[in-house]
Amino acid sequence: MKKILITGSNGLLGQKLVALLLPRTDVELLATSRGENKLAEIFPTLAFASMDVTNREEVEKVVADFKPTHLIHTAAMTNVDQCESDREGALKLNRDAVAHVVEACEKHNVHLIHLSTDFIFDGEAGPYDEEAAGNPISFYGETKLMAEEIVKQARCKWAILRTVLVYGVVHDYGRTNIVLWVRDSLRAGKVIKVVTDQFRTPTLAEDLAMGCWLAVQHDAEGIYNISGKEMYTPYDMALLVADYFKLDKSLIDKADGSTFSQPARRPARTGFIITKAERELGYKPHTFREGIAMVAEQADMY
Repeated sequence: MKKILITGSNGLLGQKLVALLLPRTDVELLATSRGENKLAEIFPTLAFASMDVTNREEVEKVVADFKPTHLIHTAAMTNVDQCESDREGALKLNRDAVAHVVEACEKHNVHLIHLSTDFIFDGEAGPYDEEAAGNPISFYGETKLMAEEIVKQARCKWAILRTVLVYGVVHDYGRTNIVLWVRDSLRAGKVIKVVTDQFRTPTLAEDLAMGCWLAVQHDAEGIYNISGKEMYTPYDMALLVADYFKLDKSLIDKADGSTFSQPARRPARTGFIITKAERELGYKPHTFREGIAMVAEQADMY
């Protein structure tokens, strides 16, 4: 029996982890998030504890009470521009909270699965493997690299799962994703500008959740790249979405990153080589086209 504690259960990955793990008879699950449980309506049997990961005592108490075998740490400030403008908040959530989680995992002998990002890289030499050295160009990337260094020093079992451009349907948040944004804009007859000079290996949220579960099952240790396999620009992705929904591609305009006034710099070419996760964990991501179909189906459900 795996006893799994999830942080950030209200977020996109947290929700997908709950959907994947709650039905399993070989898992005892505790979902945690700051504030209320936003999943109570769709997962009424879900065990939930309110936990603010920036509060060291709260983290210690919840971990001590539940005694998990594994903790999947998804909670983070992931809005890249917000991290740039609220550096103190980004450090608190992306660096200090990780130290609190590591401390609790060390004390209670918990296997930590920590989520990281392609934004720890500068985008000069993507796609990257697990051995590549980080060189962030945004404050978000800096805080996530700091977090990795804290995890690597942990005196407990740990795995770092790095991912790229996660997309999926999230319940009760009103948050969109590239698939639904393109679909809804084109359906409304809007012209959209989409960048052609950034390259990513987009990751379906369900695939990332499965990567986390595979890491738990294999008691994986070390760094793993968990993303999609195919390299696309957002413009390429928008064309595929238009094709899937049979919408007017002439409404999609090419743009480069400099067109958008964003506080944080974005790496030009990231993306991951996922051979290690495929070989050691049996990880098999969906194609982006398959991901579009899954998002389309779920969007109609919520």
